[in-house]
Amino acid sequence: MADSDGPTRRKFLTYGGSVAAGGLLAGCTGSSESDATTTSATATETAAAESTATESTTGPAAETDSYTVSMAPMGEVTFEHVPESIFTRLTHHAGMAFALGHGDAVNSMHAPDYYDALWNQFTPRLPGVELDWTGLYSSWEPSKERLYELDSDVHLADPASVSALGSWSQDDLDEIEENISPWFGNSFSARHQAPPTEWTDTYEYYGLWEIFAKVAQVLQEEAKYEALTAVREELLAAIAADLPAEDDRPTAVLLGPSDLESIYAYNLSTPGFLTAHTRPLKPVSAFGDDVESGSTVDFETLLEADPDVILTLGGMHPNTSMPDIRTGFQDDPVGAEIAAVQNDRIYAQGGRYQGPILNLFQLEMTAKQLYPNQFGAWPEYSEGPYPEIPEEEQLFDRQRVADIINGNL
Repeated sequence: MADSDGPTRRKFLTYGGSVAAGGLLAGCTGSSESDATTTSATATETAAAESTATESTTGPAAETDSYTVSMAPMGEVTFEHVPESIFTRLTHHAGMAFALGHGDAVNSMHAPDYYDALWNQFTPRLPGVELDWTGLYSSWEPSKERLYELDSDVHLADPASVSALGSWSQDDLDEIEENISPWFGNSFSARHQAPPTEWTDTYEYYGLWEIFAKVAQVLQEEAKYEALTAVREELLAAIAADLPAEDDRPTAVLLGPSDLESIYAYNLSTPGFLTAHTRPLKPVSAFGDDVESGSTVDFETLLEADPDVILTLGGMHPNTSMPDIRTGFQDDPVGAEIAAVQNDRIYAQGGRYQGPILNLFQLEMTAKQLYPNQFGAWPEYSEGPYPEIPEEEQLFDRQRVADIINGNL
């Protein structure tokens, strides 16, 4: 995207660098954006996020301070003030704003009522933390007219993924940048999909927490990011210390059963932030390389794979009935023969387009679902919020996380 010649209309945020010219709910079954093999450079999941802010602080910037944050595919973006209203599309960006105490600043997102309900299955376990995304603008394929009405201080969305919708031209993206505020986001890191051709040269891939580091710089909340990162590192260290040997791990599958006639299957260990809660657990895939992520499978395919554990994507959403899903497997003559069904190991999961807070919860829940002998058993879940876990069996401190979100560092 070309450099701006001068300040934007709102004299609030400006680009300082350049970028390339140019279904089903995303959290449940993935986006419709390209899934082709990428040819651009990658950034490793575990690499430390590099700070590129030139004048950043650990709290909100003073009125006269400006600061620059760099992330592909936008390049360098200069902010003259901390954004107070935030446009988002996918929930990993919205979840990052929430984790940094700016959840109320989000004015749009894909399927807001669905994700408000899902996120609020976890917030009851964070004392003093509240979230309300109901009624926001549903922004999967946003209109320029609505973006003008929202007049957001930053568009926390990947311009390459907006371009991939096919309804937005580069001129449209430039217009929003110049007349309202910049784009700042990265979404093709979800599965390391290939961006549209015109963005290939400037695209890079990041881990979930690497993108989170960049968003923390944008919102000038580096101290909160660092505190939450410390919680995550302790959680990952505890998991790594007690992981059973590979031969002692159960085989598992991750399914998105919108209904039992159309069951979506997802890989557990492929690159990208959609597996940020499963990959560290080093699961053994029952499918191996035989099933492409995002494809549909039937009971016969599942029985052939015969997983020891079935993880059910979206199973914690209030509109999903885990008892009905379990009964559906048990009542089918083929499904009933699957090891996970016979051993009552069909478990609920949350969402794949997770922000940092859901990532912490989902690391804990998946560790318990896969390895109960090492991390404590996951309570049988039928409905309601994230189960109460005895304090001695929790893998991270809820009060500490709540305090960080609320700014009590």
